[in-house]
Amino acid sequence: MRAVRPILRGDDRRFIRSIVAAQVLVQIGAFSLPALLPGYIADWHLSKTEAGSLIGIFFAAYVVAVPALVSLTDHVPTRRIYAVGAGLTAVSHLGMAWLADGFWSALLLRAMAGIGWAGAYMPGLKAIADRLEGSAQSRAVSMHAAGVGIAGASSYAIAGLIGESFGNAAAFLFGGVAALAALLIAWIVMPKGPPAHARGADSRALLDFRPVLRNRPVVAWIAGYTVHTWEMAALRAWGVTFLTTVAARSGSPSWLPAPPTLLTIAGFAGIGVSIFGNEIAQRIGRMRVVAIAVGAASLLALGTGWAISASMLVACALVMAWLAAIFLDSSALTAGTVQAADLALRGATMGLHSMCGYAGGFIGPLGVGLALDLAGDNLTLGWGLGFGHLAIITLLGYAVLMRLASGGAAA
Repeated sequence: MRAVRPILRGDDRRFIRSIVAAQVLVQIGAFSLPALLPGYIADWHLSKTEAGSLIGIFFAAYVVAVPALVSLTDHVPTRRIYAVGAGLTAVSHLGMAWLADGFWSALLLRAMAGIGWAGAYMPGLKAIADRLEGSAQSRAVSMHAAGVGIAGASSYAIAGLIGESFGNAAAFLFGGVAALAALLIAWIVMPKGPPAHARGADSRALLDFRPVLRNRPVVAWIAGYTVHTWEMAALRAWGVTFLTTVAARSGSPSWLPAPPTLLTIAGFAGIGVSIFGNEIAQRIGRMRVVAIAVGAASLLALGTGWAISASMLVACALVMAWLAAIFLDSSALTAGTVQAADLALRGATMGLHSMCGYAGGFIGPLGVGLALDLAGDNLTLGWGLGFGHLAIITLLGYAVLMRLASGGAAA
């Protein structure tokens, strides 16, 4: 039986705080493009499908890169992989600031950002997971998720404020500099050598996920995470554009913050909900938390898109409540995968977890864009279908999770 450390020691706390700080910095520019998307649609004359592709390509590139990059952390020092990830993230943001001039150049740079995040997100989480076990590990995973959530939420408001004051290029420049700072922190605090279990790892099986797929509990949690990311990515990608459209149609109270700031507020609320969900899952079980989250999110997905002609206050309330429902099971799903993983295959398991989740993240934003283009000038139908289809996807994913869980896969 593996040793369990229920509380965090002082050096563990310092290590976790450093890693979380690096993750905040490398993620702080992640949603600059969604925050500024309405302006880019107008300036570059993008179709809604092209706009969705610019968001989705980030996730597609992540899916391609993450299996190799995260699995490598079972064999080589994690900080090397993290340095590649943070470095590519910085190059992508700086390229968006200085080089991007249309769809194709932006598509290439956004793909680079996806590869960069593949080298930073799960490797950063694995650096924490390799150091802790048991309830201490679960809480550290929740802290990591909160840090990433804080950065993601803040990126909307930060990009919006910098873009409005200094131009869109300045917003991406800020993200690039922050990513370089993350690289420096991680290089200093992460272990110089590979994890202890790497001595028994078979390097020939780097991309062999068959042992992971034979782990029924892991597959169950990965299925849940896939549809979770599908839905979250779609709302994060199009939330600002949706609220901007509502404001243009129905007007907005002068005291109400701008849409990028509203998404930041919703994101911060979601962080608290995510932490609460992880804590309550340890008391009532993860499956119950997932069931509550899926039920609420499905209803809100159906209702939000059709509210395009409602007042700005109603639209804001629906978006915020929907994002909170999505966040409710965020930490619980990831913690479920981490704790169900075989120790020697943890890197490969987390790589597959991220790969499947971000595959959903690629399809979600693109699906909304396609629905908007197909509906043409009928915005009510476009947004209704674009957001409403996510309810079906979420329920199907939950059905798969339940089917696997029926064999004792999850608790």
